[in-house]
Amino acid sequence: MAQPPAAKPRTGLRLMHVHAHPDDESSKGAASTAKYVAEGVDVHVATCTGGERGSVLNAKMDRPEVWENITEIRREEMHRARDILGIRQDWLGFVDSGWPEGDPKPPLPEGCFALVPLEEATERLVRLIRDFRPHVLTTYDERGGYPHPDHVRCHEVSVAAYHAAGDPERFPDAGEPWQPLKLYYHHGWSWAKTNALHEAMLAHDLESPYTERLATWEREPEWDDRITTRVPCGDFFGVRDQALLAHATQIDPDGMWFAIPREIQQKVWPTEDYELVHSQVESTLPEDDLFAGIPTPAP
Repeated sequence: MAQPPAAKPRTGLRLMHVHAHPDDESSKGAASTAKYVAEGVDVHVATCTGGERGSVLNAKMDRPEVWENITEIRREEMHRARDILGIRQDWLGFVDSGWPEGDPKPPLPEGCFALVPLEEATERLVRLIRDFRPHVLTTYDERGGYPHPDHVRCHEVSVAAYHAAGDPERFPDAGEPWQPLKLYYHHGWSWAKTNALHEAMLAHDLESPYTERLATWEREPEWDDRITTRVPCGDFFGVRDQALLAHATQIDPDGMWFAIPREIQQKVWPTEDYELVHSQVESTLPEDDLFAGIPTPAP
């Protein structure tokens, strides 16, 4: 008689990532996402904007018909990446602010995400949090990971929603209160990680894509020291790469994202790194698990 499939060990736990644009969920934390999905965690991505003003960064996709349909194409790319990662995903419905260029920089477009009142954007995210009821919420640091106005706004909205979601006096019409137990910032590229991968490439007589970047890097050891949690997920780098490639307008398969062989990445830096910012439970630092201190709910 066939045996029923074994229950995944972490079924009942829920994780929400809040990202600014489609493709961010695949370039930031995607391997740890895939690891948790494989373990039974229910993972939800909230995408703040549609990425409508994003550049086409893959030369093979830089075509008139792509630009004419960029909103629909980026939505389709997100749906493919979502299926590859095995996640749920919702759009907050705001409009991409674009990357302002020039000196001085021009004003942001009217009605864009970065200019939406904080309370309005926070309420939309609170509704999702109260509906999905995540145990853990992740987002960007106060610099946005990099200073795109949507990334900075995503940070502000995520932190505000984390604190408001459990407060019955805040947004009383946005669902039953739910307090996530932990809030993390994603830390993608520390100096230590970048330098370790650079040195490994040179040791294998390969050209490093980080030579110029490291030469001008102004180190901030206190910033890198903020990392508290390193999630081992090297076995899922392949899933991450497939999710990245789903965003064909944004990711050049011949570009820097894939310049370092996966085997080197898995050996040299097999984790994705986070900063525990706020916790309602006790856990010992450093951690190797976003759910440290949170018991798996009984089936």
